[in-house]
Amino acid sequence: MNERELLLTAAKAADDKKAEDMIVLNMKGISLVADYFLICHGNSDKQVQAIAREMKQKAEEKGVTVKRIEGFDEARWVLVDLGDVVAHVFHREERSYYNLERLWGDAPTEHILNELNQ
Repeated sequence: MNERELLLTAAKAADDKKAEDMIVLNMKGISLVADYFLICHGNSDKQVQAIAREMKQKAEEKGVTVKRIEGFDEARWVLVDLGDVVAHVFHREERSYYNLERLWGDAPTEHILNELNQ
């Protein structure tokens, strides 16, 4: 599975669990950590956990090994490391506090909505 397919798998999983305000940052040439950051949020601890769990499940169904998941029990900021794609699933309040979009403001935004609906 290439990085774009992995990104779309994670984004579709987040969308299936009604993640809000999903943004994808293209981190190529900016960060050595991953090629893409997927950022979204849920409105409750349970929703944040459901989004992260769905991402893990869908990736594993496609044969991708999830490298690690951090913050799942607290459900305030869950990091799902899929290798070339790192998903940041926030609780609504934490997202505005950490504001990763501003922190990584030099990263171009990827528009994947049309690809999700295919």
